[in-house]
Amino acid sequence: MRNSAPANRKLPAPRKRDAEGTRAAILASAQTQFALLGYDHVALRDIAGDAGVDVALVKRYFGGKEGLFTEALKASFRPDHLSEWDRATFARRVATIMADDIHGGEVGSHSFQFLLRAATSPTTAPLLNVAVQERFLRPIRDWLGGEDAKARARVFAAAFVGFLVERLVRAKPLKGRERDAFIESTATIFETLIPKADAAKPLPRR
Repeated sequence: MRNSAPANRKLPAPRKRDAEGTRAAILASAQTQFALLGYDHVALRDIAGDAGVDVALVKRYFGGKEGLFTEALKASFRPDHLSEWDRATFARRVATIMADDIHGGEVGSHSFQFLLRAATSPTTAPLLNVAVQERFLRPIRDWLGGEDAKARARVFAAAFVGFLVERLVRAKPLKGRERDAFIESTATIFETLIPKADAAKPLPRR
């Protein structure tokens, strides 16, 4: 039987692999899997399967499990958001976010649970410490500026994480008078850590 298709018909070009999209899918899968199961109980094949890619691609992009975990940690911090923070409104804005439930704020539950698991595991705590210094404390210190910015950045981070934990445990928004009082008190805490605009000159990096 003769093929009726024209001999000179062009075959469709193979789809180009979206390297950036693939990498992002792997990172998102890794954050979810590490959050649910922890570092020691997750295999690369599980992450690859969830991301819809071959495990060889995971190794090619990240080198291995530790490399993937480190990059997933870094991706959980978004220092680029700092440029969007307004000193005049930040304290009340973050206080309002903390009064809502975990699904109403800027930090996804899986992402935050991932960081909590990393902090409580002897295997991954050192990796988290490096990521926190590079992607969280240093940008916050530079954003805060002013005198003793390094110390205030630590207090800021401790307060921020503490409120995230409380919100995660509470798992529902506050209402009524309790909500109003919570927002006022929380805003006051963060306002004490943020210097006035004329005193917030960035410190040189060390």
